[in-house]
Amino acid sequence: QVQLVESGGGLVQAGGSLRLSCATSGRTFSVYTMGWFRQAPGKEREFVAAISWTGSNTIYADSVKGRFTISRDNAKNTVYLQMNGLKPEDTAVYYCSAKRGPTATAMGEYDYWGHGTQVTVSS
Repeated sequence: QVQLVESGGGLVQAGGSLRLSCATSGRTFSVYTMGWFRQAPGKEREFVAAISWTGSNTIYADSVKGRFTISRDNAKNTVYLQMNGLKPEDTAVYYCSAKRGPTATAMGEYDYWGHGTQVTVSS
């Protein structure tokens, strides 16, 4: 059983930065692959980034490569998403998620979800 709580969202101007955090509870956080997804109003939820339990493997959506960085601190049971060079099209609710096994991009493979944090980028 895993609980996830996102924080760090807010309103930022285009070109700005935000750092999202996902605090987790549970005894086995370190064995979970962690992912970030986002969903804009009226649009399908999409993959953003994922990181393996060791942190050695990270994957990113093409739309955020070079701008976003996913990381984790297992000692703090927390995963982060550093977002730089934000664009209006990044506006969405960002969700933290967790799964057993290797990194993946399909939301159906993730077993646990937070309730999301809003990121709004003004032009």
